[in-house]
Amino acid sequence: MNLVTAHDYAWIRTSPLFRHMMESGYTLTLIQERSPQEVLRAMGAEPCGTGEGTGGLIEADEAHRAEAGYDYWDESYVAGAFKAPGENGDWTVVLGFDGGLGVPCVETLSEGGRVVAHSSNGGKPIHLFHWFEGGELRTTFEGPSVRDGNSPDELVPLLREVGFPLTPEGEHDESAPVVDGKAAVLALAERLTGIRVTESLLQDATYELGLVPEQPAGEWTRLVIDITDAHGERLYKEWTYEEVVAASDRARAEANAPIVITCNEPLAMDCSERKTGE
Repeated sequence: MNLVTAHDYAWIRTSPLFRHMMESGYTLTLIQERSPQEVLRAMGAEPCGTGEGTGGLIEADEAHRAEAGYDYWDESYVAGAFKAPGENGDWTVVLGFDGGLGVPCVETLSEGGRVVAHSSNGGKPIHLFHWFEGGELRTTFEGPSVRDGNSPDELVPLLREVGFPLTPEGEHDESAPVVDGKAAVLALAERLTGIRVTESLLQDATYELGLVPEQPAGEWTRLVIDITDAHGERLYKEWTYEEVVAASDRARAEANAPIVITCNEPLAMDCSERKTGE
């Protein structure tokens, strides 16, 4: 039985590679029963050769960004994929310094198998975990006590075993020891895939490289703000797409309207008038 815990991934905090991943924003995806070439095709990636180790992957990604002029809004990136042995056969490992955008088409890639992914958006406090199986999202979370998906509680026993401070019911356990959440996520990913991610595994692999295009923005129908402050006061506000568009149009019209200056004060007397009245 695989008894890996967060302790087994303590190396990440002294790893230059992991530091680069966290600073750049990354997604690491483990895909069952798919070849690297098949995965890159599903991602819509344009093949661009191979890269030796993470050094080759980083070099190819930075070359692409330099060619694009480091456009802040350009979300295309170079991903690297390689094959690794795991539970019940070979898996494909995909690493991308993508700002935590995630691999497209993961539901499709998980059909007939399993996909496990975790990510960070580059220095900001958003660290996500996703488990897909059989074409559906089974469990996803940012913090392990607030889970979503079709079976959000299925992983609670594993979450507790790898070190997350949870009660048997899956709620946050204040009395449990503090754990390195990212290390615990890597341990959880290993429990689900059988793949031990090490610095050498990532650094020494030969990556199939692919340029992943910018993904089209998804359609949305509403905007919701739902915030609860430290005192338990909740602010909830919801706008429809039509209301947001109407408000944007009003703001644009006001910004483009001519500026009219009015003055209700009488004009000051000129010098001659001032002298005459003296």
